[in-house]
Amino acid sequence: MRPESEQELSRMVRDSVAPLRIQGGGTRDMCGPVAGAGAGAVLSTAGLSGITLYDAGALTLVVRAGTALADVDTALAREGQRLAFEPMDMRALLGTEGVPTVGGMVASNAAGPRRVQAGACRDSLIGVRFVDGTGAIVKNGGRVMKNVTGYDLVKLMAGSWGTLGVMTECAFKLLPAPETQATLRSAPLSAQDAVRVMSAALGTPYEVSGAAVGGDGCVCLRLEGFARQVAYRCAQLQAVLGGAWQVLDAPESVALWGKIRDVSEFAGRAGDVWRVSVAPSGAAALVARADCPVVMDWGGGLLWFLTPEGVDLRARLGAFAGHATLVRASQATRARIAVFPPQPAALAKIAQGLRMKFDPRGVLNPGIMA
Repeated sequence: MRPESEQELSRMVRDSVAPLRIQGGGTRDMCGPVAGAGAGAVLSTAGLSGITLYDAGALTLVVRAGTALADVDTALAREGQRLAFEPMDMRALLGTEGVPTVGGMVASNAAGPRRVQAGACRDSLIGVRFVDGTGAIVKNGGRVMKNVTGYDLVKLMAGSWGTLGVMTECAFKLLPAPETQATLRSAPLSAQDAVRVMSAALGTPYEVSGAAVGGDGCVCLRLEGFARQVAYRCAQLQAVLGGAWQVLDAPESVALWGKIRDVSEFAGRAGDVWRVSVAPSGAAALVARADCPVVMDWGGGLLWFLTPEGVDLRARLGAFAGHATLVRASQATRARIAVFPPQPAALAKIAQGLRMKFDPRGVLNPGIMA
């Protein structure tokens, strides 16, 4: 099923008699199977593509959900602009093919290393159009900031994985692309020392836009902006932090952060991949308890773990103030271990109520977040 218009999509959803699997480019296939009798027919948004409005002067973009992210990046680059949140490309990590799309990016609330400074996808999203489970076409937000009245469905749709509606159009606020960037890279450090250094760097006024540790244990700190400013901030940051630092120029820095963004360290390696969100102050303790390869991002607030196949990392870590998501595993492991962390009873009740409101027939990706 591949609708070419919002109206055709609306009819398809309204006339569906069995649960549907909503798909953009098919590159972020990390959820469980669709539940229900006769379930699994794929409803692709790939036919809903194209930029409908790009106002570079107002830093505003409106684009259909099936549009390839590469096309968006190309259009923005011509005007010296970008999506601030640096969405991750999951194809290498998950071994998927296809083309990442705007709808998939929003549905998963994708973000990369710059989230530590610029926020996630939902923080740049200012408007959405979508088709709910009854086939109704819904619009919320718009093309300027601070225009939301009533329920903020814009934020609700980001990260909903297609369970509340099939997105057809998204509006974003943009940021200018920097003139250049550079990265400071340390010698290998322990997890505890790495978190301390990253926290110190992020606490300075030097506008660090990325703070991560790769599989080699080296702290990487990214600075972006005008060339003279970046050079000055690099020097000042090294003086504040002390120690020996290697300075990577713009091409090296861009390549490095692409690998960190996409967790290339674990691509093609055997084992399951987990994504753990935690306060940086608790990161070192979790790294020690996990006892497996790790990539640290967001100053220690995001941990990627590579575990042996079938290991329940949540059980290994025990109780902690955060949550763990199973990003890559076999279907057998996903059937045994929930992909998403269990919700507290009160939150689960609210989530179920929202699904009943937006998809009372249960036709949009039912069960994939169970």
